[in-house]
Amino acid sequence: MGWDTVIGLEVHVQLRTLSKMFCGCSTAFGDPPNTNVCPVCLGLPGALPVPNRAAICLGVRTALALDCTIQNVSIFERKSYFYPDLPKGYQISQFQRPLATSGGLAINSETGSRRIGLSRLHLEEDAGKSLHDRVPNNTAVDFNRSGVPLVEIVSEPELREPEEARAYLSSLKQVLRYLDVSGCNMEEGSLRVDANLSVRRPGDVLGVKQELKNLNSFAAVVRGLTLLRERQIECLERRESVELQTFTFDGNGLRATRTKEESHDYRYFPDPDLPPLVLDASGIDVETERASLPELPWDRRARFEETLGLPAYAAEVITSAAKLADYFEAVVRWYADAKTVANWVLDAVMADRNTHGGEFRVHPKRLAELLAMIGDGRLSKRAGKDVFAVLAEKDEEPEHVAERMGLLQVSDDAQLKVWVDRVLDSYPQHVVRYHAGEVKLLDYFMGRAMEESEGRANPTRLRTVLQRCLEELST
Repeated sequence: MGWDTVIGLEVHVQLRTLSKMFCGCSTAFGDPPNTNVCPVCLGLPGALPVPNRAAICLGVRTALALDCTIQNVSIFERKSYFYPDLPKGYQISQFQRPLATSGGLAINSETGSRRIGLSRLHLEEDAGKSLHDRVPNNTAVDFNRSGVPLVEIVSEPELREPEEARAYLSSLKQVLRYLDVSGCNMEEGSLRVDANLSVRRPGDVLGVKQELKNLNSFAAVVRGLTLLRERQIECLERRESVELQTFTFDGNGLRATRTKEESHDYRYFPDPDLPPLVLDASGIDVETERASLPELPWDRRARFEETLGLPAYAAEVITSAAKLADYFEAVVRWYADAKTVANWVLDAVMADRNTHGGEFRVHPKRLAELLAMIGDGRLSKRAGKDVFAVLAEKDEEPEHVAERMGLLQVSDDAQLKVWVDRVLDSYPQHVVRYHAGEVKLLDYFMGRAMEESEGRANPTRLRTVLQRCLEELST
């Protein structure tokens, strides 16, 4: 009968703010351990939290982009559990009344395009970080991260394959970066994934889910979910029960950490130090935030295809990052041939950017000037690549660079005729054969003429002059 897989994801995203969720401590990554702390984020007696308005606005923007329903009133609650890096013994989060509910995110995977539902989006604070490699035989704790603002995005259990989970995360990361609400750097922990998985026979009720915690790469998500699915299937085929458990994935295999908690285990209750979060009373206007949203990737992709005529693949790659799409559009404003611009962006621009830390080293106007030179025949495409390499090192006018490098193409018919005459005079027997019907010799003459010009001849004009000279010799 086979097995159906049911996957749901909980994505924790650090919001791009200068200060923490409930205090004024810095959120800077990489500072010395335990330097960005205060009585509030350490949970010392008498310290009172104050919500970070900037973090709330970023949460609202994220929810709007994901087509969620914003709740004007939401509640901060205490989520109680013990862990060494949780200084208060509880985390301030949202449970019964989150910031937003009922959204969705479109994904593209091998199984096709479809919309994955989102059950909720809520605000919370991050925990600290346990460090197992700083002190021999001991675990150290860094509280710098404790209190950093998070938004948690919870999907419906609608993903059916580990690769669909990767597609979902890729699409979500793209949106978050378009919004500039988070750096989404998994290596820095600003985007972390918990995944729930269960298996069942087709048509059966949902099986017992097990959770993978703190997955720090998309590859780890796919590999960890694949192993967890295999583990559950093996268990059920032995007619054993699947236990409600939490696992970690260390790159090689799964390791059980604890029995999975349910919501009642966390003893949620409204934080007595924080009143209900009322958006309009806080001066946060949802419609103003909606109007300020940037053009989202799927809308931009459709516009590039429908208005600019880009092929689907080119539009998808160019809109994969907001800065790349911005660069492309900046060039198009100076040079209107969008398909030509796209070809250069996907080739020379991206290659240079990938080898220089994501930097666009050629100004959009300079690239447009370079493409105009190629378009009107003053420069060959091959020579254009050489000029582009120079422009990436120094901002100059492309025409000056091409002239200095001796790359400008010659389109003057008189000079072209000089080179053509030399070739035809050197190969009189080939001329006779051409006139006898061996028209393929035209390409041979073109090659010799290009060599005669040392590659400087405009190929289009050269072919025209060559054909005219051959016609004159036939009369």
